[in-house]
Amino acid sequence: MTIKIKTAQELEKLRIAGKIAANVLVMIEPYVKAGISTGELNAIMTKYMSEQGVVAATLDYHGFPAESCISVNDVVCHGIPDFDKKLKNGDIVNIDVTVIKDGYHGDNSMMYEVGKVKPFAHKLCQVAHECLWLGIEAVKPKATLYDIAEAIESHAHQNHFSVVREYCGHGIGANFHEAPQVMHYTSPELKQIELQAGMVFTIEPMINQGSYHVKTLGPNKKHPKNTIFPVKTVDRKLSAQWEHTIAVTQTGYEVLTLRPNETPVLP
Repeated sequence: MTIKIKTAQELEKLRIAGKIAANVLVMIEPYVKAGISTGELNAIMTKYMSEQGVVAATLDYHGFPAESCISVNDVVCHGIPDFDKKLKNGDIVNIDVTVIKDGYHGDNSMMYEVGKVKPFAHKLCQVAHECLWLGIEAVKPKATLYDIAEAIESHAHQNHFSVVREYCGHGIGANFHEAPQVMHYTSPELKQIELQAGMVFTIEPMINQGSYHVKTLGPNKKHPKNTIFPVKTVDRKLSAQWEHTIAVTQTGYEVLTLRPNETPVLP
């Protein structure tokens, strides 16, 4: 596995793409309310991305039919925006946006709570957010991918939640998905991959209220060319995910998709 070390010029392009991707998630937040459809949310973000001079990496990626992934409640990832799918009070929603600017990608996602959610749903979103930041805090030269996974998995398990195993973070740059695969659960082979300054990858743990097992909903007759299908929890319990794009620096990390005024969320 060859992990690309980014040049200073590439890192600057990734910063620009990352900032725009982060701004999309900030912009859409006031619109995430009961009664709006996920299709409408996607349309608003698509217009904003066009105005910012970027394109959405997800559109037509392996046939995916939209400019964002919007996953509600027990949908773990790859939720397809739909004008018939209206949000309701108490929903938890993940919006995942990846933009391309000057050939480089910025990838991030965050959770939104619609109206008043149940305490257990709020806790899941909070712990998932903490898992993300604990994983980020483990990033530094000579650390390993195992260190990231251990930080995430141990916190999820301490709070009686599980970590999805089928999906992971990934290297990113001029390509949407590059090496390495960034697992969020511990596996011995992760100890062999040592972090170096200039590596860029996403950390995006998917934390489930119940079992970590998931099922794929597809193929979908509505989108026959799509091969990236929505994924749900097998037990229909809730799932939450947060994502940032991270660069390894000489002394630690830089969050390339950091939102304005955002600070680490740690337990």
